[in-house]
Amino acid sequence: MLIVIGGLPATGKTTLSRLLASRTNGVHLRVDTIEQAIVRSGLARHPVGPVGYVVGYALAEEHLRQGLTVIAESVNPLAVTRDAWRDAAVRAGAPVLEVEVVCSDPDEHRRRARSRSVDIPDLPLPDWVQIAGRDYEPWNRDRLVVDTAGQEPENSLAPLIDAVLTARA
Repeated sequence: MLIVIGGLPATGKTTLSRLLASRTNGVHLRVDTIEQAIVRSGLARHPVGPVGYVVGYALAEEHLRQGLTVIAESVNPLAVTRDAWRDAAVRAGAPVLEVEVVCSDPDEHRRRARSRSVDIPDLPLPDWVQIAGRDYEPWNRDRLVVDTAGQEPENSLAPLIDAVLTARA
């Protein structure tokens, strides 16, 4: 199964993806990790454009063909990127669950953006102005929306686990 987790920076995507990967024994594909590896190689500088996503789609499809659960985490801001994740699952013959992580409290979201620390060496984190002004297209199809505002990660994870179990049934 492919679980696509998207949303603006500082909403809790990485935290939820890591927890979900641990609970499902899934492969966590993080586009930030892929993009920073490309930058470290010397082949590109930030922003790297679509290359990190394209590598992610290929890795997701390969892991899905091996029968693994894949948690693909990225901002996933455009319909074209969302469609590409779904297409990878279809080509691999795997079901897909799409998840949008939001933080509905703007003050909390801003605090998170300002207080978070980088966990990938040399990865530049966007500031609040960049996050708030980011191009992020509205979703045009059903997805699970997980609102992390005012909750501990475990509480935000619960509806996600329920949706995964339902999708697998």
